[in-house]
Formats: sequence, C-alpha cells, structure tokens
Amino acid sequence: MAPKADKAGPALTHVDLKGEARMVDVSGKPPTARIAVAEGRVVMTRETLKLIVSGNAKKGDVLGTARVAGIMAAKRTSDLIPLCHPLALSKVTLEITPDKKLPGCVVQATVKVKGPTGVEMEALTAVSVACLTIYDMVKAVERGVRIEGIHLVEKKGGKSGHYRREPR
Repeated sequence: MAPKADKAGPALTHVDLKGEARMVDVSGKPPTARIAVAEGRVVMTRETLKLIVSGNAKKGDVLGTARVAGIMAAKRTSDLIPLCHPLALSKVTLEITPDKKLPGCVVQATVKVKGPTGVEMEALTAVSVACLTIYDMVKAVERGVRIEGIHLVEKKGGKSGHYRREPR
C-alpha cells in the first residue's frame, strides 16, 4: 500500500505507510516506450583538457573509456541503487563533448527501454560513472577536477508523460 499524498504534495513512492523503504510494484503497468536523457560536467584546467583531447593521458583514451564505463553503469543500475528495477535496456548512448569554455567535458547519456518503469536512474547513473571515470583517468595530473551539475534533462513515456528541464 502506497503512502497517501497530503496537502504538501505527492507522496514518496519508495516508502510504505510505516516509513520503510520498498520497491515499487510495477507488475500491473503495461510496457511502454521510455527514454531519459541526463547530463553532467567535468570541470578542469585548460591544460588537462588539452591532454584529454590530444589523447596523451597516461592511462589511455579518457573519453572512450568514460563512454564505455557509462554504458556499463547504465546496465548495472539496479545492482548499485537498491530500489531500482532491473531493466532490459534497448539502447544506451554516451556523448562526451570537450568544452573549451568550461574548460572541461559535457557528458550526456540517453537511455531507452520498452518496459513498465522509467530509465531516469539509468541515465543519471551512466552520466555519474562516466564523469567519475574521467576524474579517475586525469587525477594524477590534476586533483582539483570537479564534477558538477548532474541532472535529468528530459524523460518521455509512462504515466507521468513528458518532462523537459527548463534551460537556466
């Protein structure tokens, strides 16, 4: 039984009436096409960004490794986040764009599934792990690298419909 919404707003879906964590029952929901896009940034010095773009990082191909790490992370989200459902993802893409203005990299993940629940957590996990991988691969040359602004950009499908984050 789900907790009831009150005048303050909607109820949390992963908490029962006793306040205990629970996995949401999605067995009665029809599978629908769902997509989620998440984004984050890895901010660093211009010198570190040049090292990444030139392909001269000591640990190897930073962007390629981060891309694969993000894809792997999306597929393992239910192993990492206790109340997430295991999903048979149909597509995961990671775009990592070097940005001289930051300076740093913009990481964007797009995840698709046909299922009874959304893929927001998979997209957010993909971005998070890709950003962490970039940090790991350059930390020897710059400890002050920052991971910032991880957020959901857009989601489509399911009962709650379409969400698009307003630009800031």
